[in-house]
Amino acid sequence: MNPKVSIIIPFYNCPYVDQAIESAINQTYSNIEIIVVDDGSTKFKEKLVPFQEEIVYIRKENGGTATALNEGIRLATGEYIAWLSADDYFLPDKVAKQISFMIKEKVEASFTNYNYIDEANQPIDHWAQPVFSNNEDVYRAFLNYNAINGCTVMIKKEIFEQAGYFNPNLRYTQDYEMWVRLLIKGYKIYYLDEELTKFRIHKESGTYKHQLAMQQEISIIESEYRPLLKEYITRNLQ
Repeated sequence: MNPKVSIIIPFYNCPYVDQAIESAINQTYSNIEIIVVDDGSTKFKEKLVPFQEEIVYIRKENGGTATALNEGIRLATGEYIAWLSADDYFLPDKVAKQISFMIKEKVEASFTNYNYIDEANQPIDHWAQPVFSNNEDVYRAFLNYNAINGCTVMIKKEIFEQAGYFNPNLRYTQDYEMWVRLLIKGYKIYYLDEELTKFRIHKESGTYKHQLAMQQEISIIESEYRPLLKEYITRNLQ
């Protein structure tokens, strides 16, 4: 089995986008398409030029990461979707290992561990994720925090068509809302304990620059979804 995987890279004024694209191109898994969604960038567009023949390029008005992801998902021709932020990168065997895991375990959505790097691609000494021994651990983790890094996720495209797309009203936490929404709808998201993505810490990242707005969005998500998640766990996982 060799299903197509669409790697979607939302891009907005990011100086690292060429490294993200190169990591997608250099995947050992061959059946991929790379979709770069330019969310109204005004800087660093020249970094896309060397890859014109190897990517699908989409430009749109600025609307935030959720809108860029949604545009890429709608236009993707792959059976599976992977999201890669423009400032992060995949290890070469990321797609191959994850798709193999999903096919072997017969799962429709999965996420993995990851490592932190700095602006110069140097490792930062952080232990990124706890090890989830089973799917119930994933559910319970979400009672306390967002347990999934969006750029480690691989998911069947049909799930978005069934459960809905990313919420465009959430500029910084659209992934958190998506994963909780899927869980309470009964979609299982399985964990592969391998570090297959490099997550960049830098002062221009949205995570760094918009902490207050992120916390406000997190409060909205948790007030709406945590009671529903607790109810789901009580009803299905006890």
